[in-house]
Amino acid sequence: MDEALAGGKRSLRTIPQALLLGPTGARLWADYVLPQPGFAGAIDFIHKLNIPLLFTVECTGTDVYEPCGIEWRPSHLSLTYRNEDVRFSEKKFVTWDDCAVSCQTWENIGSEPLALKLRVNGKLFGERSGDGFAGSLAFPEHGFRMTAALGTDASGLADGIVLQPGERIRFVVAAALGLEETDPAERLRERIGPFTGGRVPFDDIAPRHQRAYQSWFDRAPSFVSNEPLLDKTWQYRWYVLRHNLAHPGIGNLRHPLFYEGRSHKMTKRPYAPEGWEFSKMIPLTVPMHLLESRWHHDAEYGEGSIRNMLANQGEDGFYPATFVNKTLHSYANFFGWAVYQFYLVHRDRELVRELLPSLKKQIEGEAAKLGNSADTLIIEYVHQHTGKEYQPSYWYFHDYPKDPKDPSAYTPLKRVDRSIYHYLNCRGAAELCRLLDDPDAERFAGWADRVRDDVLDKMWDEPSRFFYDLHHETDRKAMVKNIVGFYPYWAGVTDAGHAEGLNRLFRTEEFATPCPFPSVSADCPVYTAEGGWQGLFLKGRNGCVWDGPTWPYTNSVVLDALAGESKRGGHRYDEAFGRWFREFSLLHYSSRDLGRPYLVEHYNSRTGEAISDEADYNHSYYIDLVVRHIAGLNAEADRIVLDPVDIGLRHFDLDNVRIAGRNVRVSYRRPDPGAPAENDGYRLYADGREVLRSDSLTRMEYRL
Repeated sequence: MDEALAGGKRSLRTIPQALLLGPTGARLWADYVLPQPGFAGAIDFIHKLNIPLLFTVECTGTDVYEPCGIEWRPSHLSLTYRNEDVRFSEKKFVTWDDCAVSCQTWENIGSEPLALKLRVNGKLFGERSGDGFAGSLAFPEHGFRMTAALGTDASGLADGIVLQPGERIRFVVAAALGLEETDPAERLRERIGPFTGGRVPFDDIAPRHQRAYQSWFDRAPSFVSNEPLLDKTWQYRWYVLRHNLAHPGIGNLRHPLFYEGRSHKMTKRPYAPEGWEFSKMIPLTVPMHLLESRWHHDAEYGEGSIRNMLANQGEDGFYPATFVNKTLHSYANFFGWAVYQFYLVHRDRELVRELLPSLKKQIEGEAAKLGNSADTLIIEYVHQHTGKEYQPSYWYFHDYPKDPKDPSAYTPLKRVDRSIYHYLNCRGAAELCRLLDDPDAERFAGWADRVRDDVLDKMWDEPSRFFYDLHHETDRKAMVKNIVGFYPYWAGVTDAGHAEGLNRLFRTEEFATPCPFPSVSADCPVYTAEGGWQGLFLKGRNGCVWDGPTWPYTNSVVLDALAGESKRGGHRYDEAFGRWFREFSLLHYSSRDLGRPYLVEHYNSRTGEAISDEADYNHSYYIDLVVRHIAGLNAEADRIVLDPVDIGLRHFDLDNVRIAGRNVRVSYRRPDPGAPAENDGYRLYADGREVLRSDSLTRMEYRL
């Protein structure tokens, strides 16, 4: 992974001095570090904290380290600097067990002595013993007290050491952070011992960490094709998952989970940031994390996300956004369906048995709180709760007022996305009930059918050939072509009579904008590619306003829909899927430069400019699209189905996949007169044995 993604400087677009750090611990990470020795910048623990400093080393030869040489890798960050007096180099990283480690080399290349001195955060490291420090710091906002220990193998560095002309010194400084109830200072000192106690040679410290970091990726599938764009984006998306992996282990979040992001959206005020924080459990995103992480060999990460959701479910059946010490409101989600998809890969029946009552409770709770007596469609009263705030349909019936915050001009809606999630959750619950011979299977299957029928009967508009949100009381259609109008295709509830609705994806005046696909059709009266509302940036320059920008989140859903419809309809959309999947892939890179991976929350749908700055943002799915549609590998209850979309690849190889306890590989090579024919064709291997083969990309089945 380090070699695949290695590059130069990676910094926040909005703070060019702020360097990104790839590795993250179970609790510890850096929002960013500054270009100087050690760990200064915005350091976080469990949630967003903005600790401005753990430690640094001051040198009399310089106090500014720019311009400096920077090499970013997923596992560590390397800095080099030189002036007429000093030559400095450093490798820094965070370990999974929450140690911040800095390996530094200093050389006096001037004519005068240089003094080096360790400086630590006095608020955090208030106790000193020799060259070591310890202490604690309370964070009442999050309900925990952090403990810390720091050490170095450079004797005297805490008081200052002198480097004579021509002298060179190498040393390590490491700090370990933990929780008061579980991590006393002595335990933290044991964690940093391998780095500061001389047990690991200096030259082996970074390589040993690299191997430990890589071991997580070794248990993920590999994908290699003839297109570097797809191969690199595949690897980057696995990095995005690992970068956002966390294990708080306390309070409401006792199990592993994936964060939606690492909180760049907040202010940078030390110890007291303000704004929206992504480093928590967000139920809207958890289903997408399950779709992606199910392909990792270790089920514990997806299971952890599932158990966190279960532990925090409200009495009303809703799953709230969750910090370790408090919960917020819920979001619309397709959790029940994603759990079923997760099961199809890992096959843990006992987990299903434990979870199924919770999934039923969600469906019944949403119907009770957001349903209505006229049909099975779901009403959204708070536009933010679908994760698509300020979609124009909520204001359609009041002619799009200048002030969308005026409550008198706002209308609750029977939402397409809410209703489709409800349908999928019913289907997921029904399938899991069948697995356990639960008599509720037919009840939830019938429920899903009724939701499907209501979506098709009420939300589809035959004259304009599209699906629309409805007035919550009158069922009048809000004639706004939101991106969620494609969700019925994603759920597979449409038939040939609805096929024309997908053609809107091809119209430049609607969804085929230069950066597809906008969150609302470009012919909407309040369409705004850069995300303001009629010229007002009511959430700031980088705010989420779903009236025109492009979101990776909905790109993944629409592409999933397009691939499914293509396979159901004679592969007529294969070429379009391939073209737009490559466009989606290019969103993952700053300025479309494959040397600068940088996925954010949303983009200007006209220019493709990133209009948010949450780097490595984990709020869409990509790996799952490659597996199910490009490689064509689908796990079903009693079989593996190969069903690919042909995007024109000459060859690909998806390997190291595990499904239902089997080791699986899918390969394809288009016939080439200049290459050996024995490697041609489309093949499925199970436990090393070829079990399916075709000369071309085609649908095949292998019974489990």
